[in-house]
Amino acid sequence: MILREAVDHYVVWRRAHGARFITSARTLYQFCKNFPEHACCDAVTESDARRFLAGTGPLTRWRANKYGTLAGFYRYAISRGYAVASPLPPADEEPREPQSAPSYIYSREELQRLFGSIGISRKRSIRLDAETFHMLLLILYGAGLRTSEALHLTMKDVELADAILTVRNTKFYKSRLVPVAPQLAGALRRYAELRADRPLPEGMASAFLANRDGTQVRKHNVDHAFKRLLKHVGIDHKDDGRRAPCLHALRHTAAVHRLTSWYRDGADVQRLLPALSTYLGHADLDGTSVYLSMTPELLHEASACFDRYVNGGHHA
Repeated sequence: MILREAVDHYVVWRRAHGARFITSARTLYQFCKNFPEHACCDAVTESDARRFLAGTGPLTRWRANKYGTLAGFYRYAISRGYAVASPLPPADEEPREPQSAPSYIYSREELQRLFGSIGISRKRSIRLDAETFHMLLLILYGAGLRTSEALHLTMKDVELADAILTVRNTKFYKSRLVPVAPQLAGALRRYAELRADRPLPEGMASAFLANRDGTQVRKHNVDHAFKRLLKHVGIDHKDDGRRAPCLHALRHTAAVHRLTSWYRDGADVQRLLPALSTYLGHADLDGTSVYLSMTPELLHEASACFDRYVNGGHHA
């Protein structure tokens, strides 16, 4: 069968089984561009596959992602009779994925500086005001949400009476309920009162975190605002092997602070880890257990006192 047609069938099949299959489909169609329009699946050689996997830059985890995507496609193609064999090199010959640098974990003192300077950093803002920015950071740290998850919360997703957030269609194509602590619930109620004075362009489907005109806050605006905040408080990238401080690191910080708190309280961390994994919306424990390697050297730091950031943030 023609390679492009086989890829079309595979993409439709994966999506029919519930996968979004956006990035992987893009990878497969990029792979097809390396061959003539009517090339068949078996026209691809191992050298062709190796060249596509190698790319043009340094080795990254992206190579493993491409390998996995092509392996899945060729298993499908062979099972349907579209191809006789896979042109991929043996998996044990693939270079080992480079180890990812650990995330930046904000210290208690850094969190106090960040939350305490939001008002100053957003003093002249036109669309994204200090109250909304402050509420977003509280949700990222207090509930451990991803930035996109927080920004896509709608009015109906925030159950103030039950103190529960409904996170829909998240990273692993599932929705989940996220109960929040009393301090964060109180902050959500206060923000909801402010939000009531702003337009609801889509009714209860409107964004909970909204600009002054009621429109949804955009991620690039938030990223820009957070970079300005980091610069304002003097938190910059240290050459210590960690990733640069960023907005997403608030979620990682929340997880590590939760673990350090459990260790101090003498809790059974291994037993509680699955609960933390579910809460954060990880597909499996691997996504959460990586935080265990971060906790020993952080045990000397006090777990963040959330009240400070709720009550002392955006009016500082």
